[in-house]
Amino acid sequence: MNQVTPYNTEAGKKKEVEDMFDNIAPKYDLLNHVLSMKIDVLWRNTLVKWMNADQPKEVLDVATGTGDLAIAVQKGTGAKIVGLDLSQQMLNVGITKIQKINLTDQIEMIKGDAENLPFESNKFDAVSVAFGVRNFENLEKGLSELKRVVKEEKSVYILEFSKVEGFLAPFYMFYFKNILPQIGKLVSKDNRAYTYLPDSVNAFPFGEKMKSILLNVGFKKVEYKKLSLGIATIYKATK
Repeated sequence: MNQVTPYNTEAGKKKEVEDMFDNIAPKYDLLNHVLSMKIDVLWRNTLVKWMNADQPKEVLDVATGTGDLAIAVQKGTGAKIVGLDLSQQMLNVGITKIQKINLTDQIEMIKGDAENLPFESNKFDAVSVAFGVRNFENLEKGLSELKRVVKEEKSVYILEFSKVEGFLAPFYMFYFKNILPQIGKLVSKDNRAYTYLPDSVNAFPFGEKMKSILLNVGFKKVEYKKLSLGIATIYKATK
């Protein structure tokens, strides 16, 4: 798998991803909703509904960013949430958001590395990651860590971009590769952040390939649902 990085420097993917999200944090939520036309809200809600069947009491949300999924999971399941992210600036936006809706008792936001999670094994009833695994420096190591901290027989839920297939594919790819980066550049003032997005999605495994990677790191069972003609996919990987 090609290692696609935000800025193509010698710093390494992890440091570059942290810097990129620190840079775009103030405008991240606005851009997310504009660029996805708010479909990302529906995708998160689909994940929450799937997770809710497990009736989790304690959930880890990895690559939590500004906390959108952490908030959706808390409201949808009533669970206590720990949100973890590499970028302190993204977390700061999330902490303010959580304070505004009075959920500070229910959602704890901490800075940390998905590939070295600061938790004991078999701790959480569920683990979620939305649009984060694509940014792991070492995918297998990150996925193994998610598996380590979830309880036996419980599941990790991954929401990630995939590739649109069929007759709409060329139109979507044109938007994704040409229009989206221009809007992203204008609003975020970061020239590379929104060209990194289509580049990293293109290089990332999806569907059956992603399923086999999850099985290879030791999950017993993997199911997935395509969303919005395959723009995104949710994977449920059970330990």
